[in-house]
Amino acid sequence: MNVGKMVVGEEAFLPCTPHGVIQLLLRSGVKIEGAHVVIVGRSNIVGKPLANMLIQKKAQGNATVTVCHTRTKDLAQHTRQADIVIAAVGRPNTITADMVQEGVVVIDVGVNRVEDATKKKGYRLVGDVDFEAVKEKASLITPVPGGVGPMTITMLLYNTVESAKRAAGLGAAKQS
Repeated sequence: MNVGKMVVGEEAFLPCTPHGVIQLLLRSGVKIEGAHVVIVGRSNIVGKPLANMLIQKKAQGNATVTVCHTRTKDLAQHTRQADIVIAAVGRPNTITADMVQEGVVVIDVGVNRVEDATKKKGYRLVGDVDFEAVKEKASLITPVPGGVGPMTITMLLYNTVESAKRAAGLGAAKQS
């Protein structure tokens, strides 16, 4: 029921990572309305719900959304047209500097372990974006770790508080 409500734009508990991405964009002053957003990833927990949320005729939406994935032919053709690129495919360095335009906003949802002998655990976490190269072209870019992850946790807490309010009969707060 919750997914159905979300899809038609009714009040619903929003999935935490997509909601966190939207809040991150809004609170960073990124204009979503009218923007071309390319989401690279079609998962049921990030890509699909995020696309649905961004196309809604609401303050946090009204974007033109293209959903791509690892099997998309000429992925770079799509990402180079984007005002906002959201990478959520689970593959390190999927998005490289030659795949984005100057001034793009890049949200990296990916969390990948890569071997790193210099680290105590033998690995380090990286996103789906080649951060060091892409940051030279991006107007804004999220790091991994420390970007979307904390927003996901924040939205989980938001949903928990919202659920408690509803259970107490206090009604739902207006979602933004």
